[in-house]
Amino acid sequence: MSGRHCYHSKSVNSFKVNFPAKLVEAAQDVRWPSKAVVKRLPANDGLGRPSYDTTKRMRSARNHPTLDRLVGLPREYNVDPQEHNPMAHEDFDIDSLAAYLHLTPPQVAKMADRGNLPGRKVGKQWRFAQAEIHHWLEERIGASGERELIQVEGVLDRAGKKAGDDAVSIGSLLPLEAIEVPLSARTRNSVVSSMVKLASRTGLLWDSEKMAEAVRARETLHPTALDNGVALLHPRRPMPTVLAEPMIALGRTHHGIPFGGPRGMLTDIFFLICSFDDRGHLRTLARLSRLVGDADFLSALREADTPSATHDCIVDFESRIP
Repeated sequence: MSGRHCYHSKSVNSFKVNFPAKLVEAAQDVRWPSKAVVKRLPANDGLGRPSYDTTKRMRSARNHPTLDRLVGLPREYNVDPQEHNPMAHEDFDIDSLAAYLHLTPPQVAKMADRGNLPGRKVGKQWRFAQAEIHHWLEERIGASGERELIQVEGVLDRAGKKAGDDAVSIGSLLPLEAIEVPLSARTRNSVVSSMVKLASRTGLLWDSEKMAEAVRARETLHPTALDNGVALLHPRRPMPTVLAEPMIALGRTHHGIPFGGPRGMLTDIFFLICSFDDRGHLRTLARLSRLVGDADFLSALREADTPSATHDCIVDFESRIP
């Protein structure tokens, strides 16, 4: 079945997970050709965090030796428990967040006390949700100039190297077949559909409908269009269960179209970022933001009239980034 996993016997959607024993039944009935993943838990505490029962089942699923797939997790918990950074399930405290951000604990405490960091106090101690810190970093990336982007990228790269991640390369993440110039789309909705189809035709994206739905939800929440005619499309959370590997797609329309840009500015260059985890997403976003912040790069990109010329342009300008 092209573009999708094949199931043994029943579809995953046929399972209604109401108690841990059902997970074992699901694991025995479903065989996935990829690695064990966590997909969706039904309950949370109303703040986007898993409930106590949900957390208990996630831990049970990660430790269960025969469980191939945990069925029924909300989309925001789309993670691979064996490969995904454990930060996704734990909170930072002052010291660990300071180490992650390469700041001193007093600096982090002062930022938290002043409301400049998303956190909450448990007793008298600050706690910071991993996902909230990543969203905070994403917002900083979007609002940063070149100097700040270099600092943010440095923080993320050091964390990536410590975790054993490879260096981020936009040229390597962008397959030639995931580039379309011109992109035949004239509306916001058709841009999302076209970009997801681009990614899907590489064979690296297995569920284009789910990705399109997630990207539209992210655009509704907050448009990703910048004031230079570029939009950096992505779902609100990484979606490793629908990807073979992280990737980027790129499309450029003949003319700019309304895409939620600041002050009504039109958009003609669209990147779709598909990542496995938050850290990889942020590193890719920071790298790509440095590229698109270069006016010379955007001029050259708009002049490239074939996918090959477009890819060569990206590789060339990325090689100039210190």
